[in-house]
This record gives sequence, structure tokens and C-alpha cells, in this order.
Amino acid sequence: MAGTAAQRTALSMDAGLDLRLRRIEACEAIRKLIATYALGADRRNDPAILGPLFSRDAVWELGGVARFTGRDAIAAGLAGLAQRYVIWSLHYMVSPLIDLDEAAHSATCRWYLWELATKTQDNGAAADTWYGGWYDSRLSDHGGIWLF
Repeated sequence: MAGTAAQRTALSMDAGLDLRLRRIEACEAIRKLIATYALGADRRNDPAILGPLFSRDAVWELGGVARFTGRDAIAAGLAGLAQRYVIWSLHYMVSPLIDLDEAAHSATCRWYLWELATKTQDNGAAADTWYGGWYDSRLSDHGGIWLF
């Protein structure tokens, strides 16, 4: 590397600041992704909102309920579940724990769910209920857009 020691130090500091900024921006983008997921879920799994949040090869799975592979299948499958069961819902996405890779190109994330809902029961009756649980996800940066 050419230049004086001071110039090399300044370049190194700039690179460090760039990476720190990238990591902060990545965490904020992931928080927005999670909030947008909640918005789509609260609109009865609106496929127009949820679909664009997933990469083409993403997998969405809820053990014992459903597994969908690919953006289009996830959007359609979640919308189908909502049409059958969800009358109304309010998703609280709580305490996201975001773990970025060193370069901030991919991440894992866990957050808790507290959901109030009115759902159709097997007998066709509506019932108010709440759910608690968590989401575990893998995310990646696709040209400046974070996706599940």
C-alpha cells in the first residue's frame, strides 16, 4: 500500500467506519423487514406484501402446520392459510436478536412473537386467542435489499 503511515491509517479507519455503518444499516433494514412481515401478516397474509420479502429459494416452515419453498409458494401458501383460518390478527414482533456475518452480507435472526387473533375454529366458529412463540430466520443482502 503506497502512501505515508498516516494516510494508510486514515484509509484503514475509513474502511472500519464503512463496515460499522454497513452493519448498522443492515440491522435497521432487517428490523424493517421484520416489521413489514408483521404488517403483511396482519393483513391476512397479504401476498403482495409478504412475497417480496423472500428470496426466490426461501423456505418458510411451521412444524406440523405447513412448509413452503420459494417466494411464490410462500406468498400463496401463507395467504391460503389466512383465508382458511384468520379473521383478524395483530402481530407484535419483539426483541429481534440479529447476528450479522463479519462483512454484513448475511445474518441469522430470532425474534419473539406475541399475536392476538380471531381465528376460525374447526367447527366454523370464530374464537379470540393469542399465540406466543418465536421466529428463527436466515437473511441475506440482495443488492442492498435484505430478504428472508
